[in-house]
Amino acid sequence: MTATSTPYHPGERRAQARAGVTERADHAGRSIRSTVPAVAARFLTERRTLVVGAADQDGRVWATQLSGPAGFLRAPDEHTVTIAAHPSGADPLAAALARPAQLGTIALDPAGRRRMRLNGRSVPDGRGGLVIRAEEVVSNCPKYIQRRSPLDRPGAGTPRTVAEGPVLTTAQRLTAATADTFFIATCGPDGRVDASHRGGFPGFLEAVAPDTVRWPEYRGNSMFLTLGNLELDPRAGLLLPDWETGGALLITGEARTDWSEEARRAAPGAERMVELTVTGVREIADATPLTWTDPEYSPANPH
Repeated sequence: MTATSTPYHPGERRAQARAGVTERADHAGRSIRSTVPAVAARFLTERRTLVVGAADQDGRVWATQLSGPAGFLRAPDEHTVTIAAHPSGADPLAAALARPAQLGTIALDPAGRRRMRLNGRSVPDGRGGLVIRAEEVVSNCPKYIQRRSPLDRPGAGTPRTVAEGPVLTTAQRLTAATADTFFIATCGPDGRVDASHRGGFPGFLEAVAPDTVRWPEYRGNSMFLTLGNLELDPRAGLLLPDWETGGALLITGEARTDWSEEARRAAPGAERMVELTVTGVREIADATPLTWTDPEYSPANPH
């Protein structure tokens, strides 16, 4: 693959070079598409949730989730994905997605340990949903996905904000410290947004202070789409789903990657560490009408 044909932007190239995986990244980059293949379209129609990332009206980046019955996601053609859902009024992205916006998404199948990313430009469909014009479609490996199955939650209420502030409370720090999964949204050139997944045993995400969280970066697919974005733009948003209640903890801030040898020794399996300075927190109850079964931890999680 030549420099002119690479699917990667300069930040991703820089991160790949720092990690010494440029050749592997070139090979992995052949799987990046600008259209939705038939197998991906079928995968989407089976999902009950979709994680989305975008910048709010103040430019802060958030990751959140949309839910619906199977079929609320559809790909009517290879260039388009429709979402029969929209962020609630309690969501920090409600206003931003009420107009055209760059959107990063990741659809996760915890039960089957499958995931795919689809990024592009979204517009409201006029019926309370969204339409995304696909720009980047990526199928990812199953590493670090904890196996869970969704359960409908009878009597689920309307999403509502239960806490909001500039930093994490003590209870929210405990939520972070016991998480085995979170999602991260970042921004690349031209405001394009990507959403990705991180998983590990509880404790891999640390809330080291009310305004600071950090986590290890494990060996992945060598694309460095998230860390490549952070090379150019520190803005990031985290989503921590509450698998037991249907709630969600949303965190926004700025992140930096520590590539040092000391960082590699900071946690089991770490190849580098990322630290995020928290600038905003939103805790939402009844974020989805779903709960999930207890996890079966991924065999890839470092001990």
